[in-house]
Amino acid sequence: MSRSQSFGNPSSSPGSSYNTSDFSQIVKEGWLQKRGEHIKTWRQRYFILRADGTLMGYRSRPPDRATPTQSEQLLNNFTVRGCQIMTVDRPKPFTFIIRGLQWTTVIERTFAVDTELERQQWTEAIRNVASRLSEMGETAMTSSVQTDMTNVDLAGIAEDELSEQFSVQGTRRHSSGVKKVTLENFEFLKVLGKGAFGKVILCREKSTAKLYAIKILKKEVIIQKDEVAHTLTESRVLKSTNHPFLISLKYSFQTNDRLCFVMQYVNGGELFWHLSHERIFTEERTRFYGAEIISALGYLHSQGIIYRDLKLENLLLDKDGHIKVADFGLCKEDITYGRTTRTFCGTPEYLAPEVLDDNDYGQAVDWWGTGVVMYEMMCGRLPFCNKDHDVLFTLILIEDVRYPRNISDEAKSLLSGLLVKDPTARLGGGENDVKEIQAHPFFASINWTDLVQKKIPPPFKPQVTSDTDTRYFDNEFTGESVELTPPDPTGPLGSIVEEPLFKQFSYHGDMASTLGTSSHISTSTSLTSMQ
Repeated sequence: MSRSQSFGNPSSSPGSSYNTSDFSQIVKEGWLQKRGEHIKTWRQRYFILRADGTLMGYRSRPPDRATPTQSEQLLNNFTVRGCQIMTVDRPKPFTFIIRGLQWTTVIERTFAVDTELERQQWTEAIRNVASRLSEMGETAMTSSVQTDMTNVDLAGIAEDELSEQFSVQGTRRHSSGVKKVTLENFEFLKVLGKGAFGKVILCREKSTAKLYAIKILKKEVIIQKDEVAHTLTESRVLKSTNHPFLISLKYSFQTNDRLCFVMQYVNGGELFWHLSHERIFTEERTRFYGAEIISALGYLHSQGIIYRDLKLENLLLDKDGHIKVADFGLCKEDITYGRTTRTFCGTPEYLAPEVLDDNDYGQAVDWWGTGVVMYEMMCGRLPFCNKDHDVLFTLILIEDVRYPRNISDEAKSLLSGLLVKDPTARLGGGENDVKEIQAHPFFASINWTDLVQKKIPPPFKPQVTSDTDTRYFDNEFTGESVELTPPDPTGPLGSIVEEPLFKQFSYHGDMASTLGTSSHISTSTSLTSMQ
């Protein structure tokens, strides 16, 4: 969730004139009640409207000398440019709603004040700013304040960054002249999965006969759905990490219309698949999986990365039964102990209370997720579950966790520590991070050094008969054609080929040999893209 707001001058009034050439000028500021987008409660926020259309909200009034995005209290960040304003008296009197575009998404934000006069002043100020910006045209809207909005996901990404992260198929390296990897280097075998952004296909590298999972995403869909930042994050995390319980990246490259991740292939299935078939895991089995998950997350934290999307669907087993954490699109970088972020993201049932409550959060968010998945394994259900997300979020924020009678005291103690609603009091929430959890009595039998070296035998070994055995993948996908639809020559791909967003995407591991460069691809099935 991107956010944006600005500072204001207490003496500014909606009717007063302001210098339209000074986009950083404050038009209006003051306290507003803002209704939460996810939990429908009202929160006091100090909002500042600037002449450039930015509307920024803070937990408390920022210092006068602070720049708009420097304050640690910045919670909301959006624009009133091109917005619509509606005044209503429900769910409380003197309410007004701002509706407008946030990048390509229509959003609504609901505010309330104490008097009709206050509402008139705010709505008039917002309309005046929006009207002036509309009259001046798009070219006059760039401001130093907007370019500094690092809290907005795409604002911090230079348009040339994405293109630099992917090499165009068949091009040469600038220095060595070594050919880059292309789709022609692989034989496609089976579709493993499919989602909103593309397909994952089992493939064999022709030069080595090694099997990989290639994740193929459509550039056009990524750009249209504002998934550029998440795709870049996944690329960077895959390139920079190396741990036995994390999926690894072999290559990444691009074609004219697609982005491709060539990743380690594991065929033991998702923990979600296994738990849905077995209903419950023993404490011994849960301890083993939990230890490997904790080891992987602790490693990510040591690299300044929080994962933020822990769930059974993202936990895979390799052919020997070891955990592989997959899907790094929601990772957040540069988060060490004491540093925080605010973005609302994740899967509803696994969201930590601090995320739902619009609070800053840090590494401890992953330990809540660990508590949820380990609870599922031992109890056979989620700790909080409701089809109505408003009800679900309220349960996560308010309700106590209930435990079945048949789990051990050590298991209950561990889960109770991980599922503490206050992240500062949560097990693992202190400066020692993962070490706090590793020292818990539930893991007394785990030798953590042996665990990382895979010297501890897994309690369950997937029953795969060969490397190409896909029995743990959905038949709905594995029976599909592996062919790819060629780009539409009449479509917008001419501009996407040159799209500067995807620079520096390509990655070739330790490859030093020259690879084939045939550009012919026989194809026929369109891709949607997976996160």
